[in-house]
Amino acid sequence: MEGPSVSSQAIPVTEDAPLDAAGSSSPSVAKLRKLLFRRMLIGVNDGRYFLGLFHCIDKQGNIILQDAVEYRSARQSSPPTEQRCLGLILIPAACRSSCQVDCSIEEKMSLLCLE
Repeated sequence: MEGPSVSSQAIPVTEDAPLDAAGSSSPSVAKLRKLLFRRMLIGVNDGRYFLGLFHCIDKQGNIILQDAVEYRSARQSSPPTEQRCLGLILIPAACRSSCQVDCSIEEKMSLLCLE
C-alpha cells in the first residue's frame, strides 16, 4: 500500500526577479536580498553594539547576525572597549536603536529608495 505522492516544487529565485515565500515578486524582499551576508553594525538600547553578517529578518523586525561580535564600554561616555565573540545571535526589534550596513554610497541610496 502506497501513501499519497507529495510533489515538492522549488521556487526558482534569480537576481532579476526575486520571489517571496508565496512566489510573487516584492520590492521589499529584493532590497533585503541585497543585504544578505553584508557586514552590519547594530546598536541596542543599553549602549552595546553588535557587528556581524546579516543572516535574516522576520516579519516582526528581529534580526539575526552570524559571526557576531559584541562591543561595549565600561562607561556610557567612552567608546566601546570590551569585546566578545558571540556567533549567531538574534537582536529583537524592540531593543534596536541603530543599524548600519557596510556598502557603497550608491548601494545605500538604492536601499533607501522607496520606489
